[in-house]
Amino acid sequence: MLLIPAIDLKDGHCVRLQQGDMELATVFSEDPAQMALHWLKQGARRLHLVDLNGAFAGKPKNESAIKSILQIVQEYAEENGIDEIPVQLGGGIRDLDTIERYLDDGISYIIVGTAAVKNPGFLHDACGAFPGHIIVGLDARDGKVATDGWSKMSGHEVIDLAKKFEGYGVESIVYTDIGRDGMMGGVNIEATVKLARAVKIPVIASGGVHVLADVEALCAVQDEGIEGVICGRSIYEGTLDLASAQDRADELTEGAGA
Repeated sequence: MLLIPAIDLKDGHCVRLQQGDMELATVFSEDPAQMALHWLKQGARRLHLVDLNGAFAGKPKNESAIKSILQIVQEYAEENGIDEIPVQLGGGIRDLDTIERYLDDGISYIIVGTAAVKNPGFLHDACGAFPGHIIVGLDARDGKVATDGWSKMSGHEVIDLAKKFEGYGVESIVYTDIGRDGMMGGVNIEATVKLARAVKIPVIASGGVHVLADVEALCAVQDEGIEGVICGRSIYEGTLDLASAQDRADELTEGAGA
């Protein structure tokens, strides 16, 4: 079970939102690259970046901050003899040229969210052009998928879309329960397991992690196909210690993902 720190970028800063509301942003760092380094030193084996401005604008807006993070990650990996520390990125990615540019910069996985729901043909093309590098992000409330920075409900069932996109060849699914995100009320285990059982590709949980017990609860259902969990506010506010939580997850899952 991978614990994946989230670095949400807004106006070049590292922030956290509550339930996706740009007006409810807490700035945790003016220097996202140093924040990335902090999490790497805490034992993070993968990072999750979100271009929040990009998600709302529909085009990349924090590329300089992203490049500085990638440089730090690469330097840290080289210094510590690590082959690769994957970095996944979402937010405002709407065309193949943008995907190619980010992959060339060193991003490992591109997360396609709103564009996947609104323009499935784009996701299909992306999976064909960049196999193994495309993750679909499905954000849901009460089982229905939301788009446009969670501001619009699509009416699509999460599981229906997940199965469809699995057929396209997406690498994995990041599943966010909007009602839990940034609220630290615990992960929606039931909904996450239901989704993971419906597909054969891995699911990464997102939204609601608060304390170690939430990580332990996910580890208990890892065999259903849940490979990781994205951690945000909990690790920034200190209700969850990333290093000890990853150690505990490794114990519970016998080092899976190590």
